[in-house]
Formats: sequence, C-alpha cells, structure tokens
Amino acid sequence: MTLVSRREQRGVTLIGLLFWAVLIGAVALIGMKVFPTLNEYWTIQRTVNKVAQEGGTTVPEIRASFERQKQIEYSIESISGKDLEVTKENDRIVISFAYDKEIVLIEPVYLLIRYSGRSKP
Repeated sequence: MTLVSRREQRGVTLIGLLFWAVLIGAVALIGMKVFPTLNEYWTIQRTVNKVAQEGGTTVPEIRASFERQKQIEYSIESISGKDLEVTKENDRIVISFAYDKEIVLIEPVYLLIRYSGRSKP
C-alpha cells in the first residue's frame, strides 16, 4: 500500500467550489436582470430608425408615428414620443433619445444603466 502525500493530491476544495458557485450565480443574476432592458433598448433603436426613415415632416407627426409603433411593440415602456429629440442634419431627420433604467439587484443594491441613442442620419 502506497501513501500519497498531500502535495500530490489535486482537486477542488469545498471552499473553492462555493466561491465559484457564488460567482457564477451573481453573474447569472445580473445577466437575467439586465437582458430585458437591453432588449427594450434595441427595440427602441429599431423603432426610432424606422420612424426616421418613414419620412414624417413635422415633430408632432414623428412623435405620433413613434407612439403608433410603440403600441405595436409591447416591450417599450421607458420612453414615449414626448421624450424624443427631433433635429435635422443635412436635410435628413435625426431622432435622439436618452433615458435611465434602474434595476433592483438585491435590496438595497440597485444598478443604474443610462441608455442613449439616435437614428441613423
């Protein structure tokens, strides 16, 4: 019978396993909380690009068009047509938006994400 010294033994300790479990769990929690807000941002960006390309001529028309698209896309809750900034660059309409999203991770810890975007000129 041969004895194996402690230096030759390899493996994961219980403390190491718990550390990795907590780390992976924390990353998964943050990912599950942040992904819906990213999805909403991407939907807003697509909607703003579509509204800018449709060619509304006045600011109220553009805002009304965004509100119509918002009713179709149920995932947009953070902004409305009033929050859009409409400008012109080189005779093309550019729509800009910005908003903050606050996410509760674990009470009293919050994550604040600031989103901003604009339509393609």
